[in-house]
Amino acid sequence: MTAGGTRFKVYCSHCREKVELPAEDFRLALGASRERTFYSFSCPACGRAVRKTAGESIVEALTRAGVSTMRLLPVD
Repeated sequence: MTAGGTRFKVYCSHCREKVELPAEDFRLALGASRERTFYSFSCPACGRAVRKTAGESIVEALTRAGVSTMRLLPVD
């Protein structure tokens, strides 16, 4: 369920540009720990892939907006 055109403002870790992207441009990965839970997007300013850790409030906001989510499985 996409929340009618939800957009998020984020900073690119590479070019430091502040960009605003629609929820569809994000991916969310839920890891086994807080350190392994992250979201990612491609920066429209520099074109590089950006990956940032996601705390509970970010996970909740992205999930509510319908961001594509995957659960990471631990490797044995």
